[in-house]
Amino acid sequence: MTTNPTANKTINKMTINQKYYLGAAAVILATLVGTIVAYPQLPNIVPVHWDVHGQVDGWGPKWSLFVYGPGFMLGIVLLFSALPWLSPKKFEVDSFRATYLYIMIIIVALLAYVQLLILASALGVAIDVSRALEGGVSLLIALLGNVLGKVRRNFYVGVRTPWTIASEQVWNATHRFAARTFFAGGLLGLVAVLLRAPFWLPIAAILVAALAPVIYSLVFYKQLERQGGL
Repeated sequence: MTTNPTANKTINKMTINQKYYLGAAAVILATLVGTIVAYPQLPNIVPVHWDVHGQVDGWGPKWSLFVYGPGFMLGIVLLFSALPWLSPKKFEVDSFRATYLYIMIIIVALLAYVQLLILASALGVAIDVSRALEGGVSLLIALLGNVLGKVRRNFYVGVRTPWTIASEQVWNATHRFAARTFFAGGLLGLVAVLLRAPFWLPIAAILVAALAPVIYSLVFYKQLERQGGL
């Protein structure tokens, strides 16, 4: 009995898609249900933005939480589902589809976490939303670091600089490097938040983690250029 590699590839692709999209749908549905349950107890005007000191500096009608939360999450999922179709040849996401969809679902999970913080604050729960958001973003960066080394050259996710886009070798080397800086920076930021370190420290850790691979991609590209390795 012979097997059809193309058919097997299609089945695997559908299985991966189904797993991640069902997971994202579950997170969106849970967020929607939580918002509906909390809605009658919410004031008509709710906080939707905080400054670096944890003070509310933005308000909105409570119905807008359905847009900021489940609506925005659904938009992210639809965007991630459309981008592979838009990819030009040789830059498709199929070669790292599981990683691509993993990135989608952790972004959706972060948005669900943000919605939870907004609902808790609107219901009068004493919480430093800015600090909690900083911790959530730090965790997101660390989780991205776990998979960045698996991201292949594309126009949508990863460290997309002129030098990584121009050279697959530079792309792969840069993302192996970025996997370490993102994980370390995100972990440092999370620990700093938990230890109540100054607000700027987690932000600085994340910025260094994100900028170091950009500089690395330029330096490595120019090194290959001088050596004739491009």
